[in-house]
Amino acid sequence: MIVEDTQALENIFKESPLLIATHCEDEQIIQKNLQEYKSKYNDIPVKFHPLIRSAEACYKSTSKAVELAAKFGTRLHVLHLSAAKEMELFQKNIALEEKKITSEVCVHHLWFCDSDYDKFGNYIKWNPAIKTNEDRMALWEALLNDRLDVVATDHAPHTLEEKKEPYLKAPSGGPMVQHLLVAMLEFYVQKKIDLPTLVEKLCHAPAKIYKIEKRGFVKPGFYADLVLFDTDTPFTVQKENLLYKCAWSPFEGQ
Repeated sequence: MIVEDTQALENIFKESPLLIATHCEDEQIIQKNLQEYKSKYNDIPVKFHPLIRSAEACYKSTSKAVELAAKFGTRLHVLHLSAAKEMELFQKNIALEEKKITSEVCVHHLWFCDSDYDKFGNYIKWNPAIKTNEDRMALWEALLNDRLDVVATDHAPHTLEEKKEPYLKAPSGGPMVQHLLVAMLEFYVQKKIDLPTLVEKLCHAPAKIYKIEKRGFVKPGFYADLVLFDTDTPFTVQKENLLYKCAWSPFEGQ
């Protein structure tokens, strides 16, 4: 899970003939920050989650992965990017097929920001943490100028009982698969993204990056993974229309 040993990392990047997909956060920085907040609070408020799992922790780890991939010519895909500073590590104005280093953002990092912790608490506690509105805006800019190649979910359907625990005990993650497309279509309705770009980030790019055969495109001989939608028929996310066995969503009421 967590690989921090420099030699082990070098060996992985040097020897892998396959795409390496990484979740990048520096554990030493996180633990240092965590100890600092433990010394101040008996029960750490969840609003400090993005300061514990900080932008610095993300950038240090992501930049290391990119450095290793560049050094050894490794095919690298970085998952769950969340911080504005990380965006400078990725190329734009280059065809996806030509990129050796690609990137992904999760839909919840495009939707929420740190001002939402007071309302949602642990229900939006993710790793990497949801960060500032400035970070969110930078992610949007990078998505639209092709520094970010994929929009995905970090699907971790923890129970309500788990999420109601104090910050240190409550697990990170939440259910997202059911509402990835409708959340992105909501952004389309808000004119934040056009449909061709939406389809590229959700369907075409993942199929290209992971070399998934006969998926991601509407083509003869491909699997007919088709979705019909009507942007003129809104609905509200409610417990009654959730398909998750965990029976909750941070999108409830939207």
